[in-house]
Amino acid sequence: MTASKDQFEVQKTEKDWKETLTPEQFHVLRKHGTERAGTSPLDKVYEEGTYVCAGCGLPLFSSKTKFNSGTGWPSFFAPLDEAIETTTDRAFFMTRTEVHCRRCGGHLGHVFNDGPVPTGQRYCMNGVSLEFQPDA
Repeated sequence: MTASKDQFEVQKTEKDWKETLTPEQFHVLRKHGTERAGTSPLDKVYEEGTYVCAGCGLPLFSSKTKFNSGTGWPSFFAPLDEAIETTTDRAFFMTRTEVHCRRCGGHLGHVFNDGPVPTGQRYCMNGVSLEFQPDA
């Protein structure tokens, strides 16, 4: 799917986002920033559960699709159904596929075609854009 800023269910002003997110979450989710590799504790979380959007709480990834990519960011080989949208990112003199939360449009990271089977994809996500909810 391709993201359109006007179609997101969750709409907030920049001021409202700043009040509900940490400065780092705001930088990544709302300004398309990137956290430094290896800084997210979520990169090494492998217990069963669900990774949700830190901006709106939408479930995005199951722990069943998480793998250690060695990149320093939490990585998954597939999102949950209807959880994400993508856009083309042409920043930094390259073309990449940017991944957004389907509900609030928050920037999550990028997807690459160098992941494991069964999809061959690597959803390389900023840990600060996610929250982990362990299974009960």
